[in-house]
Amino acid sequence: MFATATFAILVTMALALIRAYRGPTVWDRILAVNMIGTKTVLIVAVLGFLMGRPEFLDIALLYALINFIAIIAVLKFFEYRDLGRASHLDDGDTQ
Repeated sequence: MFATATFAILVTMALALIRAYRGPTVWDRILAVNMIGTKTVLIVAVLGFLMGRPEFLDIALLYALINFIAIIAVLKFFEYRDLGRASHLDDGDTQ
């Protein structure tokens, strides 16, 4: 049953890879890369269960946090073209 789940996750990762390649927009590609990262977390967790290694869940959680931070950084870069600026109000505008 878990082998079937692993195979299904790999199929969805392949579909996400196709979406990342074909686009059509940069937001579709970012979403596909995020989905690949999420599926990687699932595969690590399932393989840890199959091999009887519960410490793989810690690795999966760490990878999920790294994936989340990386996607936020990429989205911020594509929104502002800079990782150092916090928002549009940092240009010296006051309200």
